[in-house]
Amino acid sequence: MSILIDKTTKVLVQGLTGKTGTFHTEQALAYHGTKMVGGIHPKKGGETWTGKGGETLPVFASVAEGKEATGADASVVYVPPAGAGAAIIEAIEAEIPLIVCITEGVPVGDMVKVKALLDKSNSRLVGPNCPGILTPNECKIGIMPGNIFSKGSVGVVSRSGTLTYEAVFQTTNEGLGQTTAVGIGGDPVKGTEFIDVLEMFLADDETRSIIMIGEIGGSAEEDAAQFIADEAKKGRAKPVAGFIAGRTAPPGRTMGHAGAVISGGKGGAEDKIEAMRAAGIAIADSPATLGKTLAQRLKA
Repeated sequence: MSILIDKTTKVLVQGLTGKTGTFHTEQALAYHGTKMVGGIHPKKGGETWTGKGGETLPVFASVAEGKEATGADASVVYVPPAGAGAAIIEAIEAEIPLIVCITEGVPVGDMVKVKALLDKSNSRLVGPNCPGILTPNECKIGIMPGNIFSKGSVGVVSRSGTLTYEAVFQTTNEGLGQTTAVGIGGDPVKGTEFIDVLEMFLADDETRSIIMIGEIGGSAEEDAAQFIADEAKKGRAKPVAGFIAGRTAPPGRTMGHAGAVISGGKGGAEDKIEAMRAAGIAIADSPATLGKTLAQRLKA
């Protein structure tokens, strides 16, 4: 099995006709025939998009129109920052079950509005500022490089886009492979948190182990560690390896993501690592040892 997406998922592309949307749609179509079913552009409804390989997709004027015509159950947002919040809201109002926003730099104020609407809806948002989701050999939504994936048993969840790829590459090299990799993004206001994804991985029979990659800033990793510990007491334990990026960041400094800031004595790497270790998570010393750390944890 997998979580969130599989070979049946039908995806609309918000921002398809732009350079970024076009490139990554071509990549998705090339990846085991991911079902990209149409694009959205308010001024280009009725037109047809053509990829470099000759693939064609219909372009719709709205998400609601696209969903009705194609039966889409997911959308991916490549809209520039100023319009990304509105694009997400349009997808929520069209009742798209899964929305993945890749866009970096979405204003926090816009995301606060999105979050308020999202909480009252039946839609799930992954992102913004994330690399997306990929289920090996079945479906690719976002910008992850499909060539490093292999079908297997590890669920990957990460705040860091680059380290998502690192964890995937290493679990492939260890012969473990992946069920699904989910980049949740590093922004302070986002649609999906660690606990949401961990719950899905724990419920998935084919996900037999998990890699969780966090960053400095906020308390999401500590909350996730507590969740893992609590679920283990209920008999729902699975081997978990983890890593925290930004260990050397000085207090008060933002390191990369808008959500990766240490302030008020909270959000530091060591506190997160301590909480994760206390929950039984095997901590990798560096990103380069994530695969081996999990393999060793599985042998323990």
